[in-house]
Amino acid sequence: MSLPRSDYDPRRVCLNPFPDLNLNLGKHRRTIGIYLAGALFALANWTFLDAAILSAHAHPPPEDVQIPPPVHVQFVDWVPGICSLLGMLIINLIDKDRIRGDDYGDSRAVWRARLFLFIGFAFMAGGLAGSVSLLVLKYIMKDYPEQYTYYGYANVSQNVALMLSAVVLWIAQNAQTEYDYSLTL
Repeated sequence: MSLPRSDYDPRRVCLNPFPDLNLNLGKHRRTIGIYLAGALFALANWTFLDAAILSAHAHPPPEDVQIPPPVHVQFVDWVPGICSLLGMLIINLIDKDRIRGDDYGDSRAVWRARLFLFIGFAFMAGGLAGSVSLLVLKYIMKDYPEQYTYYGYANVSQNVALMLSAVVLWIAQNAQTEYDYSLTL
């Protein structure tokens, strides 16, 4: 019979703890996180808008000028990004104290906040799943040239970057600044 480790906590979900990065960013930790989330958000939307603009100005192959480009970015390509954007907004509009139940208010508010958090993550997961299925069904299975499959890859990268941006912003909003005071009696 082996004894549990000394740092074992039965409330933990994951038995292997994540490494502590010990990034000593000081008082600017929250600000850096917010700017990083904004940069990821801008990169996500820039990538997809680049693909949409390239699609709008796509030229036929130089060998045969009579053949139009085989595929364009249409409204179907925009839907996964819109779902991920809505999910990001829902997630980051929820008050974090409501999820923890620290506000000593209505007990149903905690349940509703957790429900909306789930709905936000479901929107983001649906957007990512939609972009991957769109990449496979619309761009890869039809065996288009590399310049056209970029539209699908840009869609997937947009959704991944939006998800990362939401996570970074969530963590940054939970970080304390030097102006936060904890008053307890």
